Amino acid sequence: MSSPAERYAAARRRAAQARAYPALDEFVPELGFDLDEFQREACEALERGSGVLVCAPTGAGKTVVGEFAVHLALRAGTPRPSAVGPAGPVVPPSAVGNLTAGEAAAGATPAGQAPPGRSVPRKCFYTTPIKALSNQKYHDLVDRYGAERVGLLTGDNAINGDAPVVVMTTEVLRNMLYAGSSTLEGLAYVVMDEVHYLADRFRGAVWEEVIIHLPDSVTLVSLSATVSNAEEFADWLVTVRGETEVVVSEHRPVPLWQHMLVGRRMFDLFHDADAARKHDVHPELLRYSREQMRRLELGDGRTHGPGWGRSGGRGPRWRGPLRSEVVERLDREGLLPAILFIFSRAGCDAAVQQCLAAGLRLTSPDERAEIRQVVEEKITAIPGEDLSVLGYWEWLDGLERGLAAHHAGMLPAFKEVVEELFVRGLVKAVFATETLALGINMPARCVVLERLVKFNGEAHVELTPGEYTQLTGRAGRRGIDVEGHAVVVWSPEVDPRHVAGLASTRTYPLRSSFRPSYNMAVNLVGSVGAAPARALLESSFAQFQADRSVVGLARQVQRNVETMEAYGVETQCEHGDFDEYFALRVAIGDRERALARQGQTQRKAAAVASLERLRVGDVIRIPSGRRAGLAVVLEPGTGGFGEPRPLVLTQDRWAGRVTVGDFTAPAEVLTRLRVPKHFNHRSPAARRDLAAAISGTGLDRHAGRRGGRSRASGEDHQLTQLRAQLRRHPCHACEEREEHARWAERRRRLERDTDELRQRVAGRTGSLARTFDRVVGMLTARGYLTAEGEMTDAGRMLARIWTEADLLVAECLRRGVWEGLDPAELAAAVSVVVYESRRDSDERASLPRGAVTDAVDATLKMWAELEADEAARGLEATRDPDLGFAWPIYRWARGEALAKVLASGTNLDGEMPAGDFVRWARQVVDLLGQLSTAGGASSRVRATARQSITAINRGILGYLPTA
Repeated sequence: MSSPAERYAAARRRAAQARAYPALDEFVPELGFDLDEFQREACEALERGSGVLVCAPTGAGKTVVGEFAVHLALRAGTPRPSAVGPAGPVVPPSAVGNLTAGEAAAGATPAGQAPPGRSVPRKCFYTTPIKALSNQKYHDLVDRYGAERVGLLTGDNAINGDAPVVVMTTEVLRNMLYAGSSTLEGLAYVVMDEVHYLADRFRGAVWEEVIIHLPDSVTLVSLSATVSNAEEFADWLVTVRGETEVVVSEHRPVPLWQHMLVGRRMFDLFHDADAARKHDVHPELLRYSREQMRRLELGDGRTHGPGWGRSGGRGPRWRGPLRSEVVERLDREGLLPAILFIFSRAGCDAAVQQCLAAGLRLTSPDERAEIRQVVEEKITAIPGEDLSVLGYWEWLDGLERGLAAHHAGMLPAFKEVVEELFVRGLVKAVFATETLALGINMPARCVVLERLVKFNGEAHVELTPGEYTQLTGRAGRRGIDVEGHAVVVWSPEVDPRHVAGLASTRTYPLRSSFRPSYNMAVNLVGSVGAAPARALLESSFAQFQADRSVVGLARQVQRNVETMEAYGVETQCEHGDFDEYFALRVAIGDRERALARQGQTQRKAAAVASLERLRVGDVIRIPSGRRAGLAVVLEPGTGGFGEPRPLVLTQDRWAGRVTVGDFTAPAEVLTRLRVPKHFNHRSPAARRDLAAAISGTGLDRHAGRRGGRSRASGEDHQLTQLRAQLRRHPCHACEEREEHARWAERRRRLERDTDELRQRVAGRTGSLARTFDRVVGMLTARGYLTAEGEMTDAGRMLARIWTEADLLVAECLRRGVWEGLDPAELAAAVSVVVYESRRDSDERASLPRGAVTDAVDATLKMWAELEADEAARGLEATRDPDLGFAWPIYRWARGEALAKVLASGTNLDGEMPAGDFVRWARQVVDLLGQLSTAGGASSRVRATARQSITAINRGILGYLPTA
């Protein structure tokens, strides 16, 4: 119990704080809880007028700072209509002040600041990276401030856009800035939630564009996950936004305990907090996991207990615990609700089915009734005939048992139901892909990681410490749980010490992904001119990081130069110029390697030619490798592009294709055999009979090569001359010649490294500006900009096209590629510039015949021209069109049934997931919406685009997230 004096002193401090920060004093009682130190520090900085960068773990309560910015904007009252002032200061001034003629005629006003002497109306924009998070934040703010004061702007929803507080995706704000929208009038605060998204290689540039282009009068509130270079990011914010205070908190409000599940035994990863700091794994966990590994390696045939299986007499095989067993274990331990991360959509769906098959039920009768009521309310807009196609009844069965999957392949309406039920505690276990960790507020008591490897779209890679922290950060619900728990499921590939490193490392640097796009370039040049736009790009975080790294590289160059000078002293020889002598040695080595490469190239060319000459029935000898021996040719390998790959059958009955790499010398035809006309190499009996015929030839399968690799018929003249010069050089007689040569070799290697460093310094200095110059050159050559840096009509059209393939879309419109198409055909044609398959395929997808095929062929021809131009200018190529979505969207726009539409995505791995269909269809709708208002499009294309949107927005596409 504190003394009266202490209570009096505390009251004095609170009163002083209230006088210094009256807005914060009003705000805190509305929350219902006391602020943490980092929240108070950030809010006080905001009230002082400073921008803030807040870096804190997931679930720490960063959004309180963003909500305080909303409070500050509303505290000044609802903005009042006022006369439009001149374009306000932007970085640089009037970066977005110029409006198109159409916008001016419509009464739009540029972004800006009210003139001096007039009260400034205040607004707050709250930006998020994804629509689902925007919808969630919109609901939160409406609950607090009322629907009349809060708006929502996403690609799907536009609600009360003129409200003093508007929640939006970051792209919407970027587009407003470039268009000089009148909605920006009176903007005082911008909250950028999840600002670490600027590292995203596909969308990250949008965050930097917004930060750079916001008017100086706007206070920026940046909320980020914990990053290891927060100070560097804050330094950049200071250079482009002015005063910015960085507030970093490593403290988790709900402590997180790390565990590993080995079979059916759960172990703490660390013995105590001190061991966690030292990365010391719990000794009992190490002992037990090593015992499991020993049994696996020795093939111990005794009873191994849970997790062990048998595999055809080859010893024990680790199976791991069943997913239903993991959930049951969590339930017994009181660790539900839980999110179980499985880095596979199919794996998530299979996990739910496994739990259902095991008879798992985690809900009470009352909870099941409540779940069914929520589901029925949410899916009323989905046609009944589509529900069975979507697996509705199986999904509902899982929900009623407290189980669900959550991944991008699910219908958005289904995902929204899962999120709501999980937050309400009705769904107890969610099997999710890592996309769940990207901002959606779905905290759990426990998080389980089934594997520490995920597919990143190109390859299977291990989780980084940052990804591990983001995933496990979901564990522990503030105000509900005393502690959170993260569980990693052990397998022979998972070393507990590696897990300890992931759990203890806080290395998550923020790296810019910014690069100039065609749309960005035409907007910048059109609004401020080429030279100021070039300078503007130099102020990006990407260039800031590049320039900082140059400092370190330059220092390394200087150190290398000093070291090379020291090496030079060691190479000095009293017999003569050792540098000259060493140069001869280097030249001899280079010539020898060149001759070796030349011989290798000639041998490969000869092998290729010999394989191309092979015919069906030729018997050859494969000289090396696993398939070494005699073989008969079943199919010649010259039917496609690239090197020949003939199909052969070996004497050992193996049938498959061989490559040039299997031949160290040209393939020689030894004899011929008759191969049956319709020979089936997949038939064991057919293979056996033909292999016997090969053996019947009596040829030796391992005959030695004749003469080996032949040497050239005489020494190379240049090599002979160099060797003679070397022997005549005075330093050749030096007794310390080899010692000098070792020092000279070290210096040569260091010189090579130093030259590379110098090239990196030159490449990074002004790298963005050089890329920008190339982009501008491309746009000027194609008529989007004039030589004087003015925007043409085509440029104004490109400035309003927001898609990754912006220039390709603009070229298609200018050349009338999409003229004369009906609504379904137009949807199919434009889908190829939007869609991107999850897996690369060499096969060209089929297309609806007629006008669609003609339009897509013209688009592909246009892309080929662009790619050639980009390659010639050293620019990153526009992504090639993908035909995989043309049939599904074509059939849907024609009104065909959902089952038939999803089945038409056969170029994918089977049927197209409903969630993927909805996501790509909405992107097609978004692009069609841009075409419907594009200044460079004909009136017929614009009208068809509107009809196409109407045709697509039906059934499951007519459903919008609740707003």
